[in-house]
Amino acid sequence: MFKDLDPLLHSQLRLAIVSLLIGLKEAEFIFLKEKTDASAGNLSVQLNKLKEAEYITITKQFKDNYPQTICKITTKGIHAFENYVQALQTYMKPNGS
Repeated sequence: MFKDLDPLLHSQLRLAIVSLLIGLKEAEFIFLKEKTDASAGNLSVQLNKLKEAEYITITKQFKDNYPQTICKITTKGIHAFENYVQALQTYMKPNGS
């Protein structure tokens, strides 16, 4: 009856990151930091976990002599998010109503 929830997305910060990227497709590190109110260190750790799972890609480059980190959601990340939402719905409507 209840579907398993993806433990990687069940973290509040990682879920927030993926939720933001679902709507934007890509975002800068600074934007994600501001929107999630996470510390830079914690955000970096969580982004790396998502990258290792291939839910996002991370591109580091320079813009106007300043480092810039761009995060993009992958097809695998989109599918994982959609599956997570579907699984969560089984908890919201356990009787299928």
